[in-house]
Amino acid sequence: MRLLSVNLGRAEAVPYTDNPVGVTGIDKRPVDGPVRVSAPGPKGVGGSGLAGDAVCKLEHHGGDDQAVYAMAREDLDDWERELGRTLAHGAFGENLTTRGLDVSGALIGERWRVGPEAVLEVTSGRIPCRTFQGHMGEKGWVKRFTQRGAPGAYLRVIVPGEIRAGDAVEIVHRPGHDVTVALQFRAVTMERTLLPRLLAAGDALHPELLRTAREYEERYGA
Repeated sequence: MRLLSVNLGRAEAVPYTDNPVGVTGIDKRPVDGPVRVSAPGPKGVGGSGLAGDAVCKLEHHGGDDQAVYAMAREDLDDWERELGRTLAHGAFGENLTTRGLDVSGALIGERWRVGPEAVLEVTSGRIPCRTFQGHMGEKGWVKRFTQRGAPGAYLRVIVPGEIRAGDAVEIVHRPGHDVTVALQFRAVTMERTLLPRLLAAGDALHPELLRTAREYEERYGA
């Protein structure tokens, strides 16, 4: 398991973003050399966990529980075959493009050591938005991405450090539940009756989703 690339974006004005100020940092490109990764601060205040990476709509993106976004190269390859086009590392706006790691099959609360220092913890899957669809330029992209059910993973930074392309990725902790990123994604998008199952992940789950799961259980039961 290894890191193929570290991808950073800069704020760009585009016609398709749902950001009221008209800019997005979704177009992320691989960079050479080390990049510092650290907890950026609470959502709404903190942006990306990677130094030099732009997050332009802080109310929905960035912050400690969405500090880093990872996508498996294997999933990008599957989409390449379906779309009939090349998808470079970073094409989905991911910060980390990995090889040999089942990112969407990772458990909520699973921890990865990336390189010699940094430790990251899986919190949730990425929910597609209009900006993502505009960036991809594919008709019905949000629906297609959702139906595929392999959203990649958001991670929080447990131990800061420098990371770079080529670094090894090691799973250093697996929690004792069965709540994967893929299950969490399905529960919040297409099959809300699964929401109570997310509670098994406890506080490792993104706090917004933990609150949603608790509210659902209180209203409808398990």
